[in-house]
Amino acid sequence: MATTKDIYAAHKKEYGDNPKVVISTPGRFHLMGEHSCWFFKDKTLSMAVNIPVYVAVSPRDDTTLKFHFVQLKERKKSDLTNLKVKKEDRWANILKAVVYGFLSCGFDLRGMDFTVYSEILPSAGFGITSAIKAGTALAIKKVQKINCEDSQLLQALDIGNRLFLKTRNLIADNFAALYSEPGSMILTDYGKQTYENIPFDFGGYKILLTDAKVPRFSIWNEDEIREPEHALLLGDLKERKKGIPGGWVYDTNPTNVNEMLSVVSEDMRQKLLYIIYEHGLILDALDGIKKGKFTKFARAVNNSHKLLQENYKLSCPEIDWILKRVGELEPNLVDIREPVTCGRITGKGFGRCLYAIIRESDEEVYRKKLDEYSRIFGFEAETFEVKPAKGAHQVRL
Repeated sequence: MATTKDIYAAHKKEYGDNPKVVISTPGRFHLMGEHSCWFFKDKTLSMAVNIPVYVAVSPRDDTTLKFHFVQLKERKKSDLTNLKVKKEDRWANILKAVVYGFLSCGFDLRGMDFTVYSEILPSAGFGITSAIKAGTALAIKKVQKINCEDSQLLQALDIGNRLFLKTRNLIADNFAALYSEPGSMILTDYGKQTYENIPFDFGGYKILLTDAKVPRFSIWNEDEIREPEHALLLGDLKERKKGIPGGWVYDTNPTNVNEMLSVVSEDMRQKLLYIIYEHGLILDALDGIKKGKFTKFARAVNNSHKLLQENYKLSCPEIDWILKRVGELEPNLVDIREPVTCGRITGKGFGRCLYAIIRESDEEVYRKKLDEYSRIFGFEAETFEVKPAKGAHQVRL
């Protein structure tokens, strides 16, 4: 595990002096609600974890921007007066996007030397790209002594994503990277554009992130579901309800749902059903967390994966095989209405990553099952034990 001293040393070796600012930002995974919930103004439940990404920055006296990614052993260069997305710049485009965002917000910047230090590469997922962006934003704010509100920093990230990188700006990613608290999950409400940290404290359990190393590709385009008419259909099923996060629920009466969705194809109907039921599962998971009822939380997680598998068509045999082994850790396989383990695929697209929350006593068995997985499927799975972590913050020697 890297130390603050390692980050300072890497920056000094590259640029000849210690960095002015070093920001540590956590990795992240989404537990539930990451698929299209932003489009339907719903909620996402996420966890920032202790897989840190470091961004070190020093100011320059000119307009030059220099970038160094330690683990990739790559160096890139740009200029404040000529910021462009370049295919060959790959990871450096992420940092340039944040610079572009600040400039577009009207802030005057000087040139900077950047060092990125991450033992997990962006291609692995786990929120590393979002962490680089958030860490870069906070580092720029501090090193350039920019006096801005959080809303302006978020605006810079938004502009960098949408206008420079031409990608969606997902506020759940930004909130988790910037505002998470140790020992908590973070709930993003897209309808209200707000977040809430929720203490997550189930003693005797471990959280394991597993990269199954399955080649990542998509078997269907998720943009198919993101049509205005679909939002209108689901909007007609929303009902106001006091005392719950967000203040509304979906009407899940089968007659009403079937009538409302009768105008779409069966394939699309199944995907929209996933959106409807995922909303309720997030509320169940939150209730389980807040009341300290792991079994209720675990049921919601397991059912969420089942929906992704059967309705949303977003799992794969390799992930399903591992999660079936997670289910077999249950002490009573005949009746698992009160589960003590849970797991789910996580990440964008046809995924290769999953998370499992299991009893500490079951970890050795789980890892042995992953060895069996490697023999069967030929992919060397990699697992990280993680804990809820603090959002982006400055670190010093």
